[in-house]
Amino acid sequence: MKKIFLLAAAVATLGLTSCDIDNVVNIGGLSTENFPVSEEDGVAVLAGVYENLNATHANPQCSYLYMACLASDDQFGGGGTNDKLMQALDLMCNYGNDMTNVFWSQRYEGINRANTLIQALPNTAMSDNLKSQYLGEALFLRAYFYYELASMYGNVPLLTIPTGELITQGDVNMLWGQMLQDLRDAVKMMPDVRKTDGHVDKYTAEALLGRIWLFYTGFYGNGMTTADLVSTDYNPMTTVKLPDGTTMSKEEVIGYIDDCVNNSGYSLVPDFRNLWAYTNRLTVEDNPYTKGKGLKWVEDDVNGSENTNPESMFAIKFNKWASWSTTIGYGNGIALHFGVRDATYENHFPFGQGWGAGPVAPNLVNDWKAAEPDDIRRDATIQDWRDKTSYEGNYKYGGGDDFVQETDFYGKKWSPILAKKEDGSGMWCTFECAMYPGVWDQSGAAGAENFQLNNIHDLVLIRFAEVLLMQSELKGDVQGINKVRARAGLPGISSYSLTALQNERRWELACEGIRWNDIRRWHIASVVLAKQENQPVYYCGRPETNDAHNGGYSARYKATAGFQKMPESQVSLGSVKQNDGWGAADGEYTGWH
Repeated sequence: MKKIFLLAAAVATLGLTSCDIDNVVNIGGLSTENFPVSEEDGVAVLAGVYENLNATHANPQCSYLYMACLASDDQFGGGGTNDKLMQALDLMCNYGNDMTNVFWSQRYEGINRANTLIQALPNTAMSDNLKSQYLGEALFLRAYFYYELASMYGNVPLLTIPTGELITQGDVNMLWGQMLQDLRDAVKMMPDVRKTDGHVDKYTAEALLGRIWLFYTGFYGNGMTTADLVSTDYNPMTTVKLPDGTTMSKEEVIGYIDDCVNNSGYSLVPDFRNLWAYTNRLTVEDNPYTKGKGLKWVEDDVNGSENTNPESMFAIKFNKWASWSTTIGYGNGIALHFGVRDATYENHFPFGQGWGAGPVAPNLVNDWKAAEPDDIRRDATIQDWRDKTSYEGNYKYGGGDDFVQETDFYGKKWSPILAKKEDGSGMWCTFECAMYPGVWDQSGAAGAENFQLNNIHDLVLIRFAEVLLMQSELKGDVQGINKVRARAGLPGISSYSLTALQNERRWELACEGIRWNDIRRWHIASVVLAKQENQPVYYCGRPETNDAHNGGYSARYKATAGFQKMPESQVSLGSVKQNDGWGAADGEYTGWH
């Protein structure tokens, strides 16, 4: 598991101040006349762009990825009675002022850094090949940042050069077209080489291009109004006009995805279970579910060596320097938030402690069992707390009598993972404390433990399995689907159907933040979200049902098309107008009871 120690100087070198990230005024007002001028400068700025991926882990509850998990039909909000933001994201409601503005500010900071590098690269004293690679990476990251912002908020301001002027909303088609254009150009610029050093490559750009293409052409296929976006008609576009006047076609996108599948060198990990950190070498034989099965985490490190995950195409890297000062994001904040809401490790080994976000919805489990009863991915993805043979301990419901929307099911993929201490004295708060011993914080204390900071396993954002499923969806064939099914030990299907593709994506990518945009682009969101209502849940340990709030899931989706409330501070600047469905009492969450 490659640990990249980002250049701390990168942030300071960019010359950003606190005012720069508070709004879209002056977020690009940087001089690029003399900087960067050397290869070292270029590396520092590029590190600063990548660092933005980590920045959101200081406040992951405000991020798009977090929202995408909780808002989907496969997970609830969870958390405690005071964690109203979690529940609000699930219910598509607002809680508090400027609920997610920190994410808006951070992502525009990342865009600003990318724009600075894109404009400055021609002045750098480095080889043309290196300039092309770095430019491709900057374009990729800018497209990814915009993908998250536009998925979360809709029509956000488009900035492609550093500027000190107030930028307002434009044509949403131009916004999505710019993402596709950036990725097309990135593919052309970067060499035909798979990268294993933490940098993105052309094949990763092809994968993201496919994801963005499928969402944009499907979601906006009926038009741009809220009524168009929530319509149950699915009419995906087959061509898209780009900002430079050219047109991208579905056939071109198929070509990019075919190239990625055939030439990238990425591949499926043979055993699905080995993708997830609970199969790490320090935990695997103590975990009843994995014991004796010959499993080995694909990212296991031995004596500091690196093992490359052949399926991981784009991942956020973390390291041991997370602290309470300025580097909290160097720890995996998603793992912390999605950890078990119980401080007694013996109750839920091998899964670690956290804030209880994203309890798995019973409707996902029930649908999965009915459709694919023999799918090994279900138990590999979801822990059933009622099955005492599949984990060690005696899980106690209620999270200390403070757990909202708790279910019998827990998502394993992004969980913190415990490890037992060799001397029998207890458990490490995370397996990483034992696997990567040494200085864990900036006090210099060796092996310092802190369950809130010590999760550092990769957060994989794009897997090769998704690319195979994109290939089937775009081409209307079963080749990619059947490769994914074969890895899961399931028989192939003989003919393609959209329903079969939808199910396969749901099972394979469950609890990875992908489902939310899938149900939106297929125009099935208002129907499937309603299936979460009346599902069995626990409130502070007491059995209840997941009652409708604020009119219910379907009503809130139809009112908002799944877009979050624009941050109030951005609306007050005049850069954006408030999205539909926000501002009235039915959009405000006041609590579970």
